[in-house]
Amino acid sequence: MNTTHYAHWPAGMPHAISTPDTSVYVNLQVSAMRYPQRPAIIFYDTVLTYAQVHQDVLALAGYLQQKCGIQRGDRVLLDMQNSPQFIIAYYAIMRADAMVVPVNPMLMTDELQHYISDSGAKAVVASQEIFARVAPLVGQGSLQHAVVGAYSDYLRAPTELAVPDFVRAPYAVPEAPGVVSWQQALAAGQAPGPHLAGPDDLACMPYTSGTTGKPKGCIHTHRSVMFNAVASPTWSGPMAPDHVTLAVLPFFHVTGMQSVMNAMIYTGGAIVVLPRWDRDVAGQLITRYKVTTWTLIPTMMIDFLSNPRLPEYDISGLRRISGGGAAMPAAIAQKMLDLTGQQYMEGYGLSETMAATHVNPPNRMKQQCLGVPYLNVDARIVDPVTLKELPQGEVGEIWLHGPQVFQGYWNDPKKTEESFAELDGKRFFRSGDLGYMDEEGFFFFTDRLKRMINASGFKVWPAEVESMMYQHPAVQECCIIAARDPYRGETVKAVVVKRPGAEAGEEDIIRWAQEKMAAYKVPKMVEFVDTLPKSATGKVMWRALQEKEMAK
Repeated sequence: MNTTHYAHWPAGMPHAISTPDTSVYVNLQVSAMRYPQRPAIIFYDTVLTYAQVHQDVLALAGYLQQKCGIQRGDRVLLDMQNSPQFIIAYYAIMRADAMVVPVNPMLMTDELQHYISDSGAKAVVASQEIFARVAPLVGQGSLQHAVVGAYSDYLRAPTELAVPDFVRAPYAVPEAPGVVSWQQALAAGQAPGPHLAGPDDLACMPYTSGTTGKPKGCIHTHRSVMFNAVASPTWSGPMAPDHVTLAVLPFFHVTGMQSVMNAMIYTGGAIVVLPRWDRDVAGQLITRYKVTTWTLIPTMMIDFLSNPRLPEYDISGLRRISGGGAAMPAAIAQKMLDLTGQQYMEGYGLSETMAATHVNPPNRMKQQCLGVPYLNVDARIVDPVTLKELPQGEVGEIWLHGPQVFQGYWNDPKKTEESFAELDGKRFFRSGDLGYMDEEGFFFFTDRLKRMINASGFKVWPAEVESMMYQHPAVQECCIIAARDPYRGETVKAVVVKRPGAEAGEEDIIRWAQEKMAAYKVPKMVEFVDTLPKSATGKVMWRALQEKEMAK
């Protein structure tokens, strides 16, 4: 294990920390006991205390157990945008001793079908504006129960902030077998049984894709989720309960879930929740509630700093601005530093590691850099062919060992076995990302061993999109590649060979894709070709197409 980076370790910080031997739910229980009247969630101008949030968590957990039959180890789908309900449902599912399966609220019915059938989810907690996509699946297979919420249930205080119509909308979901409103579920007054889940029980299963089509569930126990819920606020400095964070990254994604939601619940801080990005409302909330920490992706900061109303907002109280998923442009980082005195703290992590394994030290932040292996983490650069560790400065695959590493892929022992390897007597996860370590022990990303497109922080796996594109009657062959995008960084491009006689044009295929898949996966451009380049064994040479695109 290389320890060069210890020279830049935060002063007084141990190299490894211990985390609670409890379920993640207990973090909320403890904060509610310590700070019952402190703000836990701020939703526009409605403030929910820790006592109120915990009360709703217990009521929903009781309903899931008593009325939906949820038992220890069962899976419950969570399909919502950022909201008080997401946080409450997340902790209620864990309080019910079940496993949270968070999904992207942009997913369409065909996509959701896989998540439900693969996980065997017995229930879903969803928001009403997207429930129509889930509704056809309730009562089919394992999924027998749905709790549906309206965000307006938690708009309890008057506000002059610009609240989107879908947030203001009253509950209006038609009655159906197995479907109950959020309000009805809480009003049922069901008390949960004794909390049985411990650190090694199933806790959360985010899905990721990869080189072969269908998304795969990343199995995390309470122990692996707990680690970054504790390590994230610890690394950034003392996180007192008086901290306030702005939650704009989606909670279904591990960075928003861990570095924002779970970290704040653990410390007893306040979470200012935005369901959808709005630069003006973000500026007003930062000013009004004296936000101290903000985790985001670069496109949000680019938009925020380009706002002509920026001088109206007081952002001087920000004490940490962090994120990952893509490098922050140097000019934007400098403007942010000039306005707030804060450097952008970049980090690196995956669904398989439940957020960060690398973060820049607060006292030595490098830009466009993944950071250093942080608390408890051993990271190596390894030759992906020889599986031999490489010296500093040489590019290889990033291998990861730490308490936040997942237990494996759900229902896929073969893929799990392929994703791990042993080195120096330790079990390492092979990230599939290529990078190098500099002379100070900082890690830098260079390329992907696995095919992946990074569109504004959303990971798009070409094989998954390709498998869906083949459902189009005009598509004979298809290869999905990344194209440059001045705002998103990368965007999705489809290179298509049409079936003989097919008349479909670019707009036809894009419109079709919009009905079949989440918006961030939809090809933004389609190029028609006569043939795709292939190897001697008949495999499509995607890298040749990718290199040609990037050379334009």
